[in-house]
Amino acid sequence: MKRNAYIFMLLLALGYSSLLPAQVLALKTNLAADAVSSPNVGLELKLGTRLTLDLSGHYSPFYSKESLHRWRHWLVQPELRIWGCEPFFSRFWGFHLLVGEYNISDRHLPFGLYRGTRSGRYEGFVAGAGISYGYQWILSPHWGVEAELGAGYVRAGYHHYRCAHCGEERARGHKDYLGPTKVAISLVYLLK
Repeated sequence: MKRNAYIFMLLLALGYSSLLPAQVLALKTNLAADAVSSPNVGLELKLGTRLTLDLSGHYSPFYSKESLHRWRHWLVQPELRIWGCEPFFSRFWGFHLLVGEYNISDRHLPFGLYRGTRSGRYEGFVAGAGISYGYQWILSPHWGVEAELGAGYVRAGYHHYRCAHCGEERARGHKDYLGPTKVAISLVYLLK
């Protein structure tokens, strides 16, 4: 179901892009997220002379039946960007939201987020907001590279299970997190 939604969004954006004037729609992927097994795609639409709306989505269905390894999640991260000069070139500030679900076991998570993921399993829902700063370099009329760092607040509800495959719940609750919320090194393709 989720894969069909991603395909529909991509086809809708590609169809809509044929009606748009120059450099108002970009398709991108965050290579830093790809490197940590979080496949993603993003679309960015020009809204005004210095404003764009970036919508990124991550979906990771990874699960291994042979081991306890589980790293399943989906995440949607819309961001309003204010560009210093003009959209898709130079520096920008962003204000982003994030929402998603996760199911993690046999993984070490940074910043001490969840302890016990080596032997147990955590699953739950996340929501948050943050600010970011980035820069985009133009490589050619259609290609670019973008770097971005963001920080903010995330609230994560969770269910903690005794083992990776069982349904015996040990605890439930929520965690509050203040820190990095976005790290991106993206390959950008300008459709129009």
